[in-house]
Amino acid sequence: MKRTIRTARTTRATRPMGAAAHALAIAGLVLGLGACSAESVDEAVGKAVDTTADEKYEVTYEVTGKSVDEITYHGGGGEAMEPKLETVTSPTLPWKKTVELRGIMPPAVMPLAVDAAGADVTCTITYKGKVIKEANGEGMLTAGGCVAVSPIVG
Repeated sequence: MKRTIRTARTTRATRPMGAAAHALAIAGLVLGLGACSAESVDEAVGKAVDTTADEKYEVTYEVTGKSVDEITYHGGGGEAMEPKLETVTSPTLPWKKTVELRGIMPPAVMPLAVDAAGADVTCTITYKGKVIKEANGEGMLTAGGCVAVSPIVG
C-alpha cells in the first residue's frame, strides 16, 4: 500500500505558487482593462445596461407653487446611464407631465425658481398611483427637485 505524506514544507511550497498564479491573472486583467480607453468602456457599459434593463415604465411629474422659471426633467431619451434632459421655460403651474422611462433610468424633475419675493415650489414623482418622491423649497433661489430610484430596480 502506497501512502503520500504531505509535510508542512510541501504545503507551504504550493500555496505561494497558487497565490502567484492568482496575482498574475489579476494583473493581466487590470492591464488589459487599462489598455481600453475609459470612454469606450463607459460606452460599452451604457449599451450593456440599456440592453439588459430595457423594461419600460411610466411616471408622472408634477410641479406646483409660484414663480417657477424653468423645469428640467428626464423625458425618456438618451441612455440609462446618461438620460436626455428636457426643459420647459416659463411653465404654467400647476405643471404635469407623464413620461415613459426604461430600465435603471432614474425619474427626475428639477424646477428652478428665482424670485426676490420668495418662491414656493413643490415637485412630486408618481409611479402607478403612488408618490415615490416629493420635495419642496422656498426662498429667493430655489433649485432642487425630485430624483428617485428607478422603480424597476427597487
